[in-house]
Amino acid sequence: MRKTTLLTIAFSSLLVLPAMAQLGQVWDDFQFYSVDLQNYLRDNVNDTFRPLDIRTQGALSSNSGELNIPDPLAAGKQVRNDIIINSLSNKFENNAAVNGAIISNEINRLATRSAVSGVFGTNGQIRIKSKLQATETSIENIDKYVQDADKSSFADSIIDQACQALTSTASGGTNTVNPSVCQANIQLQSIKILAEQAKINAENLSQTLQNNQALQYSNLNLANISQQVEEANRARRVDSSAEAARLLRTTSQIDLFGRKEGN
Repeated sequence: MRKTTLLTIAFSSLLVLPAMAQLGQVWDDFQFYSVDLQNYLRDNVNDTFRPLDIRTQGALSSNSGELNIPDPLAAGKQVRNDIIINSLSNKFENNAAVNGAIISNEINRLATRSAVSGVFGTNGQIRIKSKLQATETSIENIDKYVQDADKSSFADSIIDQACQALTSTASGGTNTVNPSVCQANIQLQSIKILAEQAKINAENLSQTLQNNQALQYSNLNLANISQQVEEANRARRVDSSAEAARLLRTTSQIDLFGRKEGN
């Protein structure tokens, strides 16, 4: 109970944080994501798991780790064991073991949906937009730095000093090349290389976000498919039970009215 209270306080303190995250502040960004994930869980547990909402919320809270992300496997196991031990059923299933498995699977689906909400919810999209804009601004700044370096007399002075040094050496004079000249030239080339690398890194960031989007939607589709399969299996079990009851009743009637007297 104390751990649940502490986690609640921690979540409440995170709620006051702004939704936007700066580029490179990966820990703050992950905290924003985990808050959105927890908010989705809190808002949907009651409607999804009633009358087991209190048990489910307790399992999710007690099995949240250092990242404030619940472990759906551990939470599902805790709820499943609780259902089996206390022989809890619902309006669809009287078998506690089957009911526990259903609730455990639903916890996995809820965790998947909460992850999708954390990435592509309202706040998640704000963070993604902020990072994309910050990345584009960084690229523009780097391009500006390179352009300023090319337009200034910085590069020309490097070339002039190098030419003077070569001329002095060729005429038999003492080579008075300043080591800083070569170092400055290397730095100029490094700026241009870093500019190209920054463009590549920005493109990788964009592709990673797109792949992440596709992955999240794939997870959501898999969760929906598993739910549909489970509902289909439930309907098939009901139909099989009804058919078995009908056959049993028919067999009993035949045995009652079809048996010859004296047999």
